[in-house]
Amino acid sequence: MKRTSKEDRFKTFDERLGCWQVAFALFAVLLMIHLFFIQILDIKKLRIKAKKQRSAQSFVLRGDIYDRNGIKLASDKVLFDVYARTPDYEHTPEELANMLAPILKMPKSVLVQKLRKKDIMISLKKNVDRQTRDEIAKLHLREIPMDKKSTRVYPQGALAAHVLGYYNFDADISSGVEQTAKDKLELVENNVQLEKTPKGDIIYDFGTDPLATTRPVKGKNVTLTIDTAIQHICEQELYKVIYKTKALRGTVIVENPRTGEILAYAVYPYYDPNNYKTATYNQIKNWTLTDVFPPGSTFKVITVASAMDLGKINKNTKINDTGKIKVGWWDIENYDYRIRPNPGMISLEYLFEHSSNVASVKIAQLMSAKEFYDMLKKFGFGDKTGIDLPGESRGLIKAPNKWDSSDQATMGYGYGTSVTAIQMIAAVSALANNGVSITPHVIKYTQEEASNKLEYRQVLKPETAKNVTQILTNSINNGKSPIKMDRYNIAAKTGTSKKLKEDGSGYSNKYYTSIVGYLPSSDPQVLIYVMVDSAQGGNVWGSTIAAPIFKEISAQVARIMNLKPDKNIED
Repeated sequence: MKRTSKEDRFKTFDERLGCWQVAFALFAVLLMIHLFFIQILDIKKLRIKAKKQRSAQSFVLRGDIYDRNGIKLASDKVLFDVYARTPDYEHTPEELANMLAPILKMPKSVLVQKLRKKDIMISLKKNVDRQTRDEIAKLHLREIPMDKKSTRVYPQGALAAHVLGYYNFDADISSGVEQTAKDKLELVENNVQLEKTPKGDIIYDFGTDPLATTRPVKGKNVTLTIDTAIQHICEQELYKVIYKTKALRGTVIVENPRTGEILAYAVYPYYDPNNYKTATYNQIKNWTLTDVFPPGSTFKVITVASAMDLGKINKNTKINDTGKIKVGWWDIENYDYRIRPNPGMISLEYLFEHSSNVASVKIAQLMSAKEFYDMLKKFGFGDKTGIDLPGESRGLIKAPNKWDSSDQATMGYGYGTSVTAIQMIAAVSALANNGVSITPHVIKYTQEEASNKLEYRQVLKPETAKNVTQILTNSINNGKSPIKMDRYNIAAKTGTSKKLKEDGSGYSNKYYTSIVGYLPSSDPQVLIYVMVDSAQGGNVWGSTIAAPIFKEISAQVARIMNLKPDKNIED
């Protein structure tokens, strides 16, 4: 008997239904296996991922910065931003305004206007202190969350601003030590990971350390080589002269040549790192590291030391100073040519005392271009000193194969090259330290850190350094130098150099005035460099502008450091 079409349709339906049942059963088995692997075996590490999503590091403060005597120069201050979260409102805007206005010290009308906004999160006030935050917290308003943040504060104001620099938490930008010591200031050992809800509440479990949730986490502290007392004196004395002479800018750098430690680093124009956002680029820039200038007569010390170390001259050498000399197309004459037109055979003491250009040119000419260049490179010119501050430039010095006769001659008295202020103090430190130059630095390092960060270079023979120091000392003691002291011998040299016009078309009527020296010269403990740019009025020389700053600072530094006198007062 034939099956009807209706029976065929039922049979087909049953077959298809069976296939679907098998498929669903298989799918269910596969789904259970999949869930087993994910939920039980956790092959995709979802638990770890979820934990990471809930995890947050403890609030981290940057380490403090101190001077060498433990005076705090920079630290973090905790502030709070106050918000309103509209989905969590349990009070009306008017009620919230009544409670918060006295605490936030804001008009109620202003608060009500803010609280009525339709935004999910409304900013009510930023940068409130901890006391204000605690007063709000006592109200237990779940619709008023507060974010914790840090700001950098500098208790000494503008003091050592160009050494410290500044730090912007929001943009994570910085300068000075805040930049170079960033890794250490933000280094946190054993930082605790906490789990938090999307609203920022801590999720406690059996493994949560209650103390870790409240204890502030800080980076490492950094100690500087700077002495606040000396720094203050340098800034004060520099500003007096800057103000009196209406100079453009100036600097005073004080170093211990035996260690390379910078004791003071004054840079004008100043700025207050607490309000760095209001400072101009020229105020913030540490131009003593970035800008170059012709060193002038202070460079004669380098010329004489180089020639002596090469055996071209000795401490008793006499030079025929004719007062004027022609080199190539140029006539070079002494600054006092009209008073002393032909000094004759002069000693090296006379060269330094009267700052003879002609004698310096003749000594430079005793060396070949290659010899002179190699000595300048040994002193560090044309290279970075490696100081632990950002933005240092290399200075400018031409390769010897590009020198002509006038280049070598003018370089002898400080015009053929351009240097930075920090290069000058690093170079002269070799004379004050038995021929050894040490990387200048502003951060106080441990012995292990120093071995990795500081370089010791034998620039000169110890005998050369000793002889040049004695010659410089004699030139000060025998002459009429304004920096002469009763109790201390000083080895020093002043310098004056013309300033180029901004368009490079020639020299302007402005000058760089400077002095570099160290004391006590029998056992140098302090090296001081002073440079003032574009002083105005009267006689503008290194001896009249920079030297008075040097004299006042050297006297006060000797007192602060209790330096042992090396001069017989009866002499």
